[in-house]
Amino acid sequence: MPLIAALSLAIQLFFMVHAYRSGAPRYWIAIILMFPVAGCVAYYFLEVFPHSREAHSARKTVRGIVKALDPERDLRAKAEEVRVCGSVDNRLALAEECIAARMYDEAIKLFESCREGPYANDPQILFGLARALLEDGRYSEAGAMIELLAHLHAKFKPQEIALLKVRVLECRSEHDAALAAYRGLLPAFVGFEAQCRYGLLLQKLGHLDHARNAFQEILAKAKRQSALVDSESHWVGIARKQAAA
Repeated sequence: MPLIAALSLAIQLFFMVHAYRSGAPRYWIAIILMFPVAGCVAYYFLEVFPHSREAHSARKTVRGIVKALDPERDLRAKAEEVRVCGSVDNRLALAEECIAARMYDEAIKLFESCREGPYANDPQILFGLARALLEDGRYSEAGAMIELLAHLHAKFKPQEIALLKVRVLECRSEHDAALAAYRGLLPAFVGFEAQCRYGLLLQKLGHLDHARNAFQEILAKAKRQSALVDSESHWVGIARKQAAA
């Protein structure tokens, strides 16, 4: 019994200290004091768990299940928002969903429709349009849009713009130039996309050992990170699959 009582007191103290240091409402300390077991359990599930890695993983899993059961749910929701209010923000959001759904022609039309008045050369719109053109295989138009964006907004997403330029080179089969550009971009690029695409190009060109090293480096870096956003998990998944091939 003394051991159980000591353990219960230690758990109470732990959660009270956590509540104090985390900035949780002070009433949690009183609840934990008055209801040792129920108070600690309630505090964990209402204050600790929602911000934990486990909760993040659970939410991610739920989103994945919903997406699998209804892959066009977000697309329909954005389309309805545009139907109700055709603002630039709503059209941009719908264009992004169209890219995610690989409806590139529709995305291009939406981005182009946003280029009006003060938004004619908005960097976010030009960036989205360049991405959609590239994904649609319209490489010359994508390259021209990228150059326009870099000229008008030199400080806007420089790494992402550089990656788009490399992808245009790769799509034009200018492989030597693309490899050199990838190697120059990788040290500064935040995230795994550039290195994963570099590994895939190396693999495509038959440089299998170098490609495997690129994928293994992604996996090693991912292990050191406590949590990954969905976009980064996508590239880590590709790297894991290719490294095991």
